[in-house]
Amino acid sequence: MKFFIDTADIAEIRELAATGLVDGVTTNPSLVAKTGRDFLEVVAEICAVVPGPVSAEVTATDHEGMLAEGRRLAAIAGNVAVKVPLTPAGLRTCKALTDEGTMVNVTLCFSAAQAILAAKAGATFVSPFVGRLDDIGIDGMLLIDEICTIYDQYPALETEVLVASVRNPGHVVAAAKMGAHVATLPPAVLRQMYHHPLTDKGLATFLADWAKTGQSILGGKAAAE
Repeated sequence: MKFFIDTADIAEIRELAATGLVDGVTTNPSLVAKTGRDFLEVVAEICAVVPGPVSAEVTATDHEGMLAEGRRLAAIAGNVAVKVPLTPAGLRTCKALTDEGTMVNVTLCFSAAQAILAAKAGATFVSPFVGRLDDIGIDGMLLIDEICTIYDQYPALETEVLVASVRNPGHVVAAAKMGAHVATLPPAVLRQMYHHPLTDKGLATFLADWAKTGQSILGGKAAAE
């Protein structure tokens, strides 16, 4: 499974990209607005830090406007994935941009039927929002299972399932078990995945026992002595 980071905070992106665990970035107008910076400059800077796909969303709602914005975004860098909404105009724009060789992320997917249309339109990624479904009492992971099952029936389909609106590590694990290709995570959720109380307890025990030996792996006595 690939991990994308869902943020426009360049400091967060640089820190997490340095771990080698980040395969791409997703942004949206709300995330960019939080930075208080110029949208196009932010996208260009992120693309320079992360070599993988960087999703940048159009703001127009009509096909002509989306297409013009999508082309402008795609011109920023070769790793831009233009993000369009799952609407008739969005899917039409997806097809046009895909035919031009641009990666497209079709976002705001909330049903398997919508995901089928995104794949038919040639989307590089489809983004089902699990957390937002959970918020209204629907199990978002059931949607991921449905989409993965459908896509698996058609090996020629190249659209990847990008699990979005991830709220906790449990969402990531469940999506991975279902075969989802990508999860886009808020930085806090990726950091939560590191932690387990038994890991912390075991490490503390090992370090305490090692300290008693007075040794250093790099040679000589331990620094404490």
